[in-house]
Amino acid sequence: MPTPFTPFTRFTRFHRPHLAARALGACCLGLVAAAALTACGGSDSSGGIVLPVTSAPPPPPPASAGPVPLACDESLKTAFKPDADTTVTLVRQFRKGDDLNLDGKPTGTKALADLCMVKLNVGPGHAGPAGAPSTSPGIGIEVWLPAASAWNQRVRVLGGGGFAGEPTISALESIGNAGGVDSPARVAGAEGSVSAITDTGHASHAPMAGVDGSFAMNPDGTVNTAGWADFASRGIHEMAVKAKALAAGFYGEAPKYSYWDGCSTGGRQGHMQAQVNPDDFDGILAGNSAINWTTFITGELYPQVVMQRDLGGTPLTPDQMTLVSSAAVSACDSTLTGQHEGFVSDPAACKYDPTQDAAVLCTGSGGSNATAACLSTVQAQAVNKIWYGQTRDGSAPAPASDIGYGATLASNQLWYGLTRGTVFNNPAAPGLALADSTAGVPNPFPIAAHQVALNLQDPTLATPDFVNATGNGANRWKGLSYAQLANASDRGKALQAAFSNINADNPDLARFRDRGAKLLTYHGLADPLIPNSGTAHYYERAAKAMGGIDALQKFYRYVEVPAMGHCAGVGSVNGLAGTSPAANPPLPAPNQLFAALTDWVEKGVVPDSVVLQNADKSLARPLCTYPKKIAYVGGDVTKAASFACR
Repeated sequence: MPTPFTPFTRFTRFHRPHLAARALGACCLGLVAAAALTACGGSDSSGGIVLPVTSAPPPPPPASAGPVPLACDESLKTAFKPDADTTVTLVRQFRKGDDLNLDGKPTGTKALADLCMVKLNVGPGHAGPAGAPSTSPGIGIEVWLPAASAWNQRVRVLGGGGFAGEPTISALESIGNAGGVDSPARVAGAEGSVSAITDTGHASHAPMAGVDGSFAMNPDGTVNTAGWADFASRGIHEMAVKAKALAAGFYGEAPKYSYWDGCSTGGRQGHMQAQVNPDDFDGILAGNSAINWTTFITGELYPQVVMQRDLGGTPLTPDQMTLVSSAAVSACDSTLTGQHEGFVSDPAACKYDPTQDAAVLCTGSGGSNATAACLSTVQAQAVNKIWYGQTRDGSAPAPASDIGYGATLASNQLWYGLTRGTVFNNPAAPGLALADSTAGVPNPFPIAAHQVALNLQDPTLATPDFVNATGNGANRWKGLSYAQLANASDRGKALQAAFSNINADNPDLARFRDRGAKLLTYHGLADPLIPNSGTAHYYERAAKAMGGIDALQKFYRYVEVPAMGHCAGVGSVNGLAGTSPAANPPLPAPNQLFAALTDWVEKGVVPDSVVLQNADKSLARPLCTYPKKIAYVGGDVTKAASFACR
């Protein structure tokens, strides 16, 4: 049976030449002594010459055999035992072209190269009744390893989304995210990096795992502190440690570079790693980061509370949302170049106010719009509130004086809202999901309702997909007042210790800086889920803690991407017909920002000259490092050289 692997095993063979030299020296000493006796006339009783009494030197000890490299077969289940909490649950070899399935049912996704998949469980988990969302055997981790000849000596693990909890990661009959854009199977097969994902300690039973926060509440209604700890930080740390240990055991040498790559929850996880486990990665790429977790997610319920309190529970229609968003784009998409571009480059300069736009207001509200998509003055002001962000009393100042955007919160502002022009009628938009076709009631973004229920420790506040023995979700969020929602935000902050500091907002990055690691974060300026001002808010706090922007940028850089939505794609609505063209903004190409990070880590190339292009390469713009913004300096507006970061 192969020698069990531990993280402390060394892979160099020691041949001990010093022992052979010592034996040879002893032999030579005996020969010298015999020669001395002869020279002095020593003899036996018969007068013969006295010969030295010698014996053959002992054979040198055998060289250390060292550990046997881990094999991609059942032997790995016993050979890989880094600690008592870790169990290998499944090992599967895939050859290039194999369908990536475990049950014989084709998925249509093929292995891009020869790959070894290893599934792990890291305990102790959380005990409880069978079937309860909080009951867990431990942290599920799925690791993908390319063939030794294809390995690029990197580990690149991937982050999760929402509440994580993807059940296929720990399942023995399916593969986690095999066909996803950020699939570890794709990363391992296409680029030769060891890659991994984790369920962060719970496997959801809900139809959409990422929106299910019920694991975080015990059956008796108390806080599942073990579950929060695994979700907040321990799950991602264990994934990092185990992926690197598997790589060392599989290839016979430790990885040269280790990277984190995640967006949304994955962005929060990346920031958490830099703050809590700074030795895990040499480079971290964190996008549209869900830092300030309890605060911004509570704020995601605010748009629905606005519609409940101000609009009598009647949501805006899809046509109304499209009209007001596109009107904002048309009002603000020419501030950069003087030409309408179909997207907003600088949200800070957009002070569009629908209550003053006759083309949007209904005729009954003094406007000129006689279509079903028109907005009343009350509805237009509700949109202004949503754009401004959560306040304690549901108020919002006139946009001409304050739009609620920037790194600093106003005195009455609990969190930021969406930028003007961002897609409103996205089914996943916070609190703006369309009315339920059967019940005729607006549906909130489930993550928001679940988090508010967890903040206030009352499951009935959540949507019905929140399951708990003390009571399932019952949509009681609809009765929350502005003051009660503000209290939920306060309670989320107060429970940070119980929630294992899920907010990941500690600005002290000294340990990460001191080990020479690099952090590159990005955020789309038209994100319909996580307001980008939250990232700027954290970055400014980190700069203050780390000695200023210049000192911070030596190891941590933040870039804002105009018009980009949540992690990728266009997040803004096209301008009104005849005013603004269809949005076609320059966006990061696949792996472009990751390549910028690896160049920074491995070659010392600072990521301050990245150029983005749009889909048909008809438009190019430089990507500016915060706090700089893009500025037009003259020339062809389609060329990156016509712009500068200032």
